Amino acid sequence: GTGAGGRGGGLAGSPQPARKGRLGPAGGSARESLELKDIFIAVKTTRKYHRSRLDLLLQTWISQARGQTFIFTDWEDQELRLKAGDHMINTNCSAVHTRQALCCKMSVEYDKFLESGQKWFCHVDDDNYVNPRTLLRLLSAFSHSQDVYVGRPSLDHPIEAADHVQSDGSKTTVKFWFATGGAGFCISRGLALKMSPWASLGNFISTAERVRLPDDCTIGYIIEGLLEVKLLHSPLFHSHLENLQRLQGESVLQQVTLSYGDPENKHNVVSVGGVFGLQQDPTRFKSVHCLLYPDTIWCPAKKMS
Repeated sequence: GTGAGGRGGGLAGSPQPARKGRLGPAGGSARESLELKDIFIAVKTTRKYHRSRLDLLLQTWISQARGQTFIFTDWEDQELRLKAGDHMINTNCSAVHTRQALCCKMSVEYDKFLESGQKWFCHVDDDNYVNPRTLLRLLSAFSHSQDVYVGRPSLDHPIEAADHVQSDGSKTTVKFWFATGGAGFCISRGLALKMSPWASLGNFISTAERVRLPDDCTIGYIIEGLLEVKLLHSPLFHSHLENLQRLQGESVLQQVTLSYGDPENKHNVVSVGGVFGLQQDPTRFKSVHCLLYPDTIWCPAKKMS
């Protein structure tokens, strides 16, 4: 995709814009020896999905990345607390699906990541399957001290936002790409630190209000619009907004994130066969998990050929 053009005036006191242009994967020597423990995975959820969505994730991919995964919700759920311990974070944000509530959660995710000292921040939704191995392989191609923002846009064009608070009352508009939160995205620590004036503590919420955008768009606005760092468009992240049936067979196991359609669109799932039928595994996440981790206790025993 093309980069964001026509950037309006920067904010007063803003940090120096980062180097323009795409950061390709670092050269062979610069490949980082990254481990799963270097990645902070934030899962955004809400009270009504604790049973239906989160139990499935805890049973599948989270079991392979327990120490790295933090669940951000809006309700103190004793049952979830028992399963996740201090990796369940009650944000005390509102449970309504509004811009303010979503931005409140993203703000807490960002602050917890900075506090953690880990090298990479990855945000996913509670209807994503994360493949920790392919995630690690993807991020190992970069250095966490570089400016890296990687994910998948849900739109085929950049969006335009008006900054509503100019000192002289005028509006400037900025064009930028953003990675959709529903497919998951990752940000390097180096870049996350530069976002701090607009993202840390309560600043993320006021930034989102100023441009009147949802949480994932606001991330893109800060990174592409203000810091002038380009989103790296990756085809390995997937949301329920796509046609997931196109993902078939072996290629399913090469992706970084997967998703599944909502109840109105329950046929929108990845195509993997041979493990569980659709009745037992409507999202296909259990089947994917058993193909990736066949020794899992609840996976059917491999047929002797």
